[in-house]
Amino acid sequence: MARLQDRLPQNVPGEFYVDSSCIDCDTCRWVAPSVFAGADDIEQSYVHHQPKTPEELQRALMALVACPTASIGTVSKLNPTPAIAAFPEEIAPGVHYCGYASEDSFGASSYLLTRPSGNVLVDSPRAAAPLVKNIEALGGVSLMFLTHRDDVADHQKFADTFSCKRVMHKADIGRSTAGIEWPIEGADAVALDHELTVIPVPGHTRGSSVLLFKDEYLFTGDHLWYAPSRNGLGASYRACWYSWPEQIKSMERLLDHRFRWVLPGHGRRWEAPSHEVMQAELERLIAWMKAVGR
Repeated sequence: MARLQDRLPQNVPGEFYVDSSCIDCDTCRWVAPSVFAGADDIEQSYVHHQPKTPEELQRALMALVACPTASIGTVSKLNPTPAIAAFPEEIAPGVHYCGYASEDSFGASSYLLTRPSGNVLVDSPRAAAPLVKNIEALGGVSLMFLTHRDDVADHQKFADTFSCKRVMHKADIGRSTAGIEWPIEGADAVALDHELTVIPVPGHTRGSSVLLFKDEYLFTGDHLWYAPSRNGLGASYRACWYSWPEQIKSMERLLDHRFRWVLPGHGRRWEAPSHEVMQAELERLIAWMKAVGR
């Protein structure tokens, strides 16, 4: 739990605060942007505006629930039940943000796809009892897709709870993921069914992969995200653990696929107004990546 005595001095006075245990994962800043902001000098989040409306209060409590390090606190005891009930939060038809980020994944986002043919969990949130219960009410999990080795968190607990098959690229399978039931190999895209396609994108890690859903939604792990600082798509040169040249090649291969949404583990998600706009943004990013890598 957040500790009032460790409250960061950057917080404005009032009910909500962030304490010094914050790891700057950015979750609270995009879950409740009107309440939380980031401070570059301390590389942590803080409360820049206290909630004034019921909607702001709900979003602030959702950020508290989602926070991977329990770094958000309130001076008095507020009822978190509505915020707990809000996850998984539907952000597009059949696409839900799970909340309950895990510190083991540095606060990475995870998603639940609800579909008649079986629900899919993309990367692993914290296996918190309320979230597991809410996922069960939505039909459970038939398949779990893990984008790469960094964001696996409580995958084993979800696999044990829902008896779901896990998909991951073989190049990123290690000791904690040795039990993966469906390893993907090679560089070619693999159709899991008529709606789901795994696209290997080595670069951030050797076995990084993305998941394309219905030719609309691309779940990208740490390969690709929306970067407000660039006002467009982004990728990280500093956090490329395997190969920047390979990540550029992987990004170029995405030009062969159609999608309008980018839903990352880290960074901001983005819905382009059209497939053509997404294609243009991807081409702009690739040009930037090539310039950075010179």
